[in-house]
Amino acid sequence: MEFHPSNLPIAKIFELLDEKGASDAAEEMVRLGFENRKDGFKVLMPKDSKLAKRIGYIMTTSINYGLSQKNQERNIKYWTYHHDKDHYAIVFISSQVLEELGF
Repeated sequence: MEFHPSNLPIAKIFELLDEKGASDAAEEMVRLGFENRKDGFKVLMPKDSKLAKRIGYIMTTSINYGLSQKNQERNIKYWTYHHDKDHYAIVFISSQVLEELGF
């Protein structure tokens, strides 16, 4: 199977409309954790490039900071892509899971 982030196993999808939602989603991902999982998380966001960039920045920095605060592995991979005509998506997944899946 050819690699595309939409083919990765997803535990939960977060549909975000604004920056506040991004902070909440990142907090929940850190709480759920990335270690000992066989899946990742997907974030859907509006196709407004300025808003999507802000949401992406908040997500990546908040997840990294949250994981470091909990002394958890921060080797998280992520991809941003066009999900559909109305959304961009970001998939976050542990690099260990990617290796186990053969990617």
